[in-house]
Amino acid sequence: MSELIPADHRPLHVRKVHSLRTFGWLLHGWNDFMEAPLVGLAHGTLMGVFGGALLYFAWSSFWVLAGAFSGFLLVAPILSTGLYAVSRALLRDEPADFSTVFKVWASLDRRLVQFGILLTAMGTAWVITSAALLTLGVKPALTTPSDFLQRVVLNPNPGIFEIWLLIGGLMAAPLFASSVVAIPLLVDRRVTMQCALRTSWRAVSANPICLSLWAAIVMTLTALGLGTLMFGLILVIPVLGHATWHAYQDLVVHETA
Repeated sequence: MSELIPADHRPLHVRKVHSLRTFGWLLHGWNDFMEAPLVGLAHGTLMGVFGGALLYFAWSSFWVLAGAFSGFLLVAPILSTGLYAVSRALLRDEPADFSTVFKVWASLDRRLVQFGILLTAMGTAWVITSAALLTLGVKPALTTPSDFLQRVVLNPNPGIFEIWLLIGGLMAAPLFASSVVAIPLLVDRRVTMQCALRTSWRAVSANPICLSLWAAIVMTLTALGLGTLMFGLILVIPVLGHATWHAYQDLVVHETA
């Protein structure tokens, strides 16, 4: 692994890939999960339990729950760094177990910590924006997730929900573009955070259709995981985590940083 070069923020070279490679990433993700099932199940169970705890303790407070879940979903890629390390170890025919995960987490990599803070800040911005929109547009005030479902999502009069989705999509798009390959790249190589961000944007620019499809797949599977009272996350988290590693492997050219 090359040494960190703090001043070199140039993006790495990326490849153009076929859009159907997204399903190959999922297949590789499933295969990696089956190769190291205990590690994957541990990640999925921990995130599922954490998500369930958020539901239980914050159900009666809509904005606390919304903020907590936004943060949870945004930092999930950081919490999946152990899965990226396991996929890398499997690719190299190295031991892929809990010690592999521990090495990544115990490193307290400053770049990953900074990226996590960046994701949290962007999630906070979304919660504030969402709160302002729904507070101004929905009367009386929303207090529970049931209120949001009944009076926003299922509202027979179109408008507020569509605007909420549009703004959410506009804010999520740059976040996705910034992180789609950046985090596994930071795990794999000693590049700067700026380099990882710019490489991620370059990958999206080179593969807009492919990565738009990938974003839709990630959102759909995540929604399924959440919609099963978090139980689905036990499988969704490890498969998507491993698949993200293979997306990075396909998209970013391996060269000396």
